[in-house]
Amino acid sequence: MIEHAFHKSRLLVLVAVAAAALSAVLLYFASLSALAHIFIELFQDMPRSSDDGKILAVKLLKVLDLLLIAISFQIIAVGLYRLFITPVHKEQSAFLSALNIKNFHDLKTTIIQVSVVIMVILFLEQAVEHGATLMTLYFGAAVALVIFAAIYASKNME
Repeated sequence: MIEHAFHKSRLLVLVAVAAAALSAVLLYFASLSALAHIFIELFQDMPRSSDDGKILAVKLLKVLDLLLIAISFQIIAVGLYRLFITPVHKEQSAFLSALNIKNFHDLKTTIIQVSVVIMVILFLEQAVEHGATLMTLYFGAAVALVIFAAIYASKNME
């Protein structure tokens, strides 16, 4: 009886799946909108100096960052759905096999890896926007510390 109730309660994961999937879709649309605005702005006022080029690079990095966050939400949605709602073997799911996700631990590891890439992009944005300042150094040290902690935690989760 209790086992049956626990088996049915796995459907509560659908709430998390729906929230993550909706978030991914909204972020994809937001990034497409931001990219369209960047292209419109680019054709209206072409960059004339290296500083203008850096501003364009920062805008494009921010779009890339938004896309990576959207991909993270998509990975979470599909991973949770495949792991808890309709469990399939890794070989039967092209998405899970491409990401090498066999269980919940693999899903967490994949999310950590994507998060590390997002943090590196955030640092690049900071470095391009503010240049070689003390604030950039502190921010880089903080990002490096968080990345180190994430990698350490990921290695010790096994």
